[in-house]
Amino acid sequence: MSARRVVSLVPSLTELLAALGLDDEVVGLTRFCVRPDGWTARKRIVGGTKTVRVERVRDLAPDLVIANREENERADVEAIEAFAPVLVTDIATRADALAAIREIGAAVGRADAAGALARDIEAAFDALPAFAPLRAAYLIWRDPWMTVGADTFIHDVMAAAGLVNVFGDRTRYPAVTADEIAAARPDVLLLSSEPYPFDARHVAEASALAPGARVALADGEAFSWYGARMREAPAVLASLRAALDITGVTGARVPVSSDL
Repeated sequence: MSARRVVSLVPSLTELLAALGLDDEVVGLTRFCVRPDGWTARKRIVGGTKTVRVERVRDLAPDLVIANREENERADVEAIEAFAPVLVTDIATRADALAAIREIGAAVGRADAAGALARDIEAAFDALPAFAPLRAAYLIWRDPWMTVGADTFIHDVMAAAGLVNVFGDRTRYPAVTADEIAAARPDVLLLSSEPYPFDARHVAEASALAPGARVALADGEAFSWYGARMREAPAVLASLRAALDITGVTGARVPVSSDL
């Protein structure tokens, strides 16, 4: 029997539920579940991804709660498991994400739609060309500077765009110094739009970290949102690579546009 009262604690998987055709079945979500538009105004907010109000989840009497090992706190998940089934996703690669799409689809009675979505995503990534490798540092925070290690979903998406993570010898989301960034000698510095909201104002500051690198803003959702958002990611990656490859000169600032 498929779930009829679902609470999602993961923004990208909330968007997935909508893409699979659910609406009334989703009774609760976090304040960070900004997609699809309007859901936060119509559904019960159960807190943040790291600050779930467990009593609010209990009040909703869910028959399925969707969580993620990285995004949610273990104590919250364990507390919810005492009164409701919890599907905990653990996603570090595109293959993990496709498996999670299918698993969630089966749990909510949308196995066929989920399978079709997963196939579309896989085909879109497979259609990307074999890009010439570029050594890249992907920055997600400043003060301190933070980047991504080899065991992250972002690292795997970078590889699909031919972006070789210069901090691929690290794990999780390490803090790095300006000297470490310079010593890594990246060809490209990518400034993610999330969780830190990098924008054009930060390009000059980042350029000083590695004077020989090209600097570009990166669509954080394309690199880090697993689920339905992955359907759009390959086009964003291709656009980014086109901008980087056209610029292709030492120390250049890649033009910033809404496509990046």
